Amino acid sequence: MTIRVLVADDQMMVREGFSVLLNAMPDIEVVGEAVNGREAVDRVRELAPDVVLMDIRMPELNGIEATREIVAAEGMAKVLVLTTFDLDEYVYQALRAGASGFLLKDASARQLAEGVRVVASGEALLAPSVTRRLITEFSKLSESPRLMAAAHTAYGDLTDRETEVLILIAQGLSNQEMAERLLVAESTIKTHVSRILVKLGLRDRTQAAVFAYEARLVTPG
Repeated sequence: MTIRVLVADDQMMVREGFSVLLNAMPDIEVVGEAVNGREAVDRVRELAPDVVLMDIRMPELNGIEATREIVAAEGMAKVLVLTTFDLDEYVYQALRAGASGFLLKDASARQLAEGVRVVASGEALLAPSVTRRLITEFSKLSESPRLMAAAHTAYGDLTDRETEVLILIAQGLSNQEMAERLLVAESTIKTHVSRILVKLGLRDRTQAAVFAYEARLVTPG
């Protein structure tokens, strides 16, 4: 199946460049573009893309708020945030709002296409070397007794094995890597991940990773 992509960025050269790169892939089609966050939300409603490449800093409605609206609409579109540097507080806020991952704007054509494929497949784009540093850096900003108490109450519903899997998600392990670590079938890991998301009311693995850090299930650093 062809992955349908919407590119949202206020810079025309960025939109056109990404469109050319992605349309060159046999399994990806850019179905539309948006010049600001408000137009991105409207175009998602109109075109029903599988993946939205979302710039953070846009006029009228920024990428964080646009992501929040797209996720709240409970459609099929996944958001992949675009940024110029990795340790960006706004990217962290977008991940908390429901983005499935992020890419640097200087990503290669291969990295861009692979990122779109990963997110479209329902996985989260969790590169341990980058995403973990981002979450570690900015999860500290969300620390408060109220948040901590709410998080502890929420993950108290998880079984010991589900808590273990949640920690491994936050560490950036894939399903296959977790299965090898825990000596179980990959299908069993997928079941645990699904149950974790349902119990915690989370959209995907990225939000699960953010939750684990904010709940201090994973030690920053």
